[in-house]
Amino acid sequence: MARRKGLLLDRAGLVSAALDGLQLSGWSFEVAPTLACARELLTGGEFSVGLVAFDAADSWPLRELEGLLSRYDVEWIAVLDRSLLDSEVLAQLLRRNFNDFHSLPLEHDRLRMTLGHAHGKASLFEKVTPQEDDEGRFGMTGRSAKMLKLYRQIDKIVAVDAPVLIGGESGTGKELVASAIHRHSARASKPFVAMNCGGIPASLIHSELFGYERGAFTGAHQRKIGTIEAANGGVLFLDEIGDLPLDLQASLLRFLQEKTIVRVGGTERLKMNVRVIAATHVDLDRAVAEGRFREDLFYRLNVLHLVVPALRERKDDIELLAQVIYDRNQDLRSHQVRGFSTEAIHAMAAYDWPGNVRELINRVQHAMIMSENRFISAADLGLTAAEAEAPEPTLDEVRNTVEREMIETSLKRYQNNVSATARQLGVSRVTLYRMIDRLKIIV
Repeated sequence: MARRKGLLLDRAGLVSAALDGLQLSGWSFEVAPTLACARELLTGGEFSVGLVAFDAADSWPLRELEGLLSRYDVEWIAVLDRSLLDSEVLAQLLRRNFNDFHSLPLEHDRLRMTLGHAHGKASLFEKVTPQEDDEGRFGMTGRSAKMLKLYRQIDKIVAVDAPVLIGGESGTGKELVASAIHRHSARASKPFVAMNCGGIPASLIHSELFGYERGAFTGAHQRKIGTIEAANGGVLFLDEIGDLPLDLQASLLRFLQEKTIVRVGGTERLKMNVRVIAATHVDLDRAVAEGRFREDLFYRLNVLHLVVPALRERKDDIELLAQVIYDRNQDLRSHQVRGFSTEAIHAMAAYDWPGNVRELINRVQHAMIMSENRFISAADLGLTAAEAEAPEPTLDEVRNTVEREMIETSLKRYQNNVSATARQLGVSRVTLYRMIDRLKIIV
């Protein structure tokens, strides 16, 4: 049987000799008499479990020790005389950073059990740490049905060169999708230029898009290249396209039709080769109906359409997303934080996330910095106990949700034609009418 590797921090040689008997139990320990030595061994080796021997409450420089303990993915066990637990400073250190403690004198059977538990916990964390290939695709995280559908759609879109309109609520990651389309398309080696149409004053948008010549207006001391020209050969991403003023919508439409631009203050018509990807969180169909968005521009942009699902629509991904955010922000982690509590995971699954992934990132990062717990709690995330204790849906509720979604989607596809919908779903018209009535679907 392969030996399990452990690290022993033992400044005074307090327990080194006593561990010799454990060699026959499948463990081998490397001894570090100083923190510098321990740091060197941890950097160069793989240890699942570490022992720290305390011969006094101030055996080690505690702040430096705590920094070492929090940096490496090792399950730590303290070895000390029980009387040392009277030190509140040492007791707090143990609570924040140690899996368990073992009192002196050593009892080999109990220590073997403690080591086994710690090793098992370390192994469990290794198994559940998400691997990059398993997180998702296109640089996005998610394995839910909604995300798998999105990946399939992107697969088709990257193979062609038509305009794309991306819909979805704020914070869902629309720019991430646009960037993914660019990176996996034939234009990947060319520029990706992003512009937020809602973040620039209306008076400046035209010059930002098309650029300007020197002397075009007061303050134009030299020629400036606009975002369209900067994206030539690549992709122009227009975020919040629904906020583009109507007069600028006409100029953008002209560019999409003619593939040429004229800089402000200039006369030369410049040929451009740009793929436009636009995104919006507003309902452009309604904006067109209300006269706030040009219908002809809408159809020019909406050749290919994607909708990035809201986080509440893919709750199967929340735990994975939270873990990925946690893993990618280790520099923010408070020294004692080791992960998420079960309560926190339940709370995240129960919450509706109106701010979507952007809100999840914010809450996780805040909790990693501010939590005083070993495992992040629901309160650390700013979620309430009621959210943490939300009941799991019953099988009937899940079944009704799936049936309602399928029927509503099919009815919409066939313009509320019940006969066509029944044929597509493989049920009789009578059965479909009963299901519509039971599920309270409006036809």
